[in-house]
Amino acid sequence: MRKAEKKRKTAETSVRVSVNLDGKGESKIETGVGFFDHMLTLFAKHGGFDLDVACQGDLAVDGHHSIEDIGIVLGEAVKEALGDKKGIARYGSFYVPMDEALAFVALDISGRPYLVYDGGEMAPVVGGYDTELTEEFLRAFAFNAGITLHAKILYGNNTHHKIEALFKALGHALAVAVAKDEKIKGVLSTKGVL
Repeated sequence: MRKAEKKRKTAETSVRVSVNLDGKGESKIETGVGFFDHMLTLFAKHGGFDLDVACQGDLAVDGHHSIEDIGIVLGEAVKEALGDKKGIARYGSFYVPMDEALAFVALDISGRPYLVYDGGEMAPVVGGYDTELTEEFLRAFAFNAGITLHAKILYGNNTHHKIEALFKALGHALAVAVAKDEKIKGVLSTKGVL
């Protein structure tokens, strides 16, 4: 089983994340931000990952430190769970429609972290969640997992639907990329390393 547990404690947050990439999509998420809990639950379910996230953060300030630090720790856990990356598909992409909204994610488990994000126009807040933190989470996750990540909301009217489609697409795309392929010997790179 490809799994890992990581922790991070700062003056602003205390975060613990455990992930099993070969799980059943089961999750226990407690971030203190209800909408974000919902998004991480969807990410785990649609990716087929077992995910346990616990965070105590300075939510009296806002959700920024908590959500960014969860991205950092989740990225570290995914990177560790992948190990040497031998035999994985490496690339994954997925479109997800959510009613009137459509989101797309493409990623490469390359060891070269990068984020291209286009969320379009959104309401500033959904259920106490600052929607601009979506980009902060994705950046922290991508850079700490060593993933090149492109995430785009193509269109939609409802901000909840847009972000939900994006997190579902992230789960599906990552599931495709981490999948083992018996045809791949070693790592999928002419360099011999990822």
